[in-house]
Amino acid sequence: MADDLPQLYFRTRENGALVFRLDSANRERRLDLVPLASVNLNNGQIRPQGEREPTEAEREEIARWMEDRRAALATRTLDDIRRAVDHLNLVAGWAQARATDAELDAVTDPLLLAMHDLRTVLVRRRAERGD
Repeated sequence: MADDLPQLYFRTRENGALVFRLDSANRERRLDLVPLASVNLNNGQIRPQGEREPTEAEREEIARWMEDRRAALATRTLDDIRRAVDHLNLVAGWAQARATDAELDAVTDPLLLAMHDLRTVLVRRRAERGD
């Protein structure tokens, strides 16, 4: 089993990860996670943890992880947007067919403000592109 494990483990967090080196070459043959680095996806920074410095191969693996993670997050973001469109359609159906006056009063202003904000941003961005 230990031979099948990767050399590094990435504990993801909001804007990056903590990177651990897997160590099973100890007397007890137990798997240890040795803190190696922290990764910030926003600025691309890789900071060593403690007195450990990632090797060049580890830095390359971290860089590959960062690239893969950014791609996964971009895909997830687009999927979230598509789901938001679906939710807006469901809200329209709910407002038209099932919502009570009290329920509409509770959500109309926040919904209209959020939709106005979104429309303003989308129109401005489209105009900047020249579409």
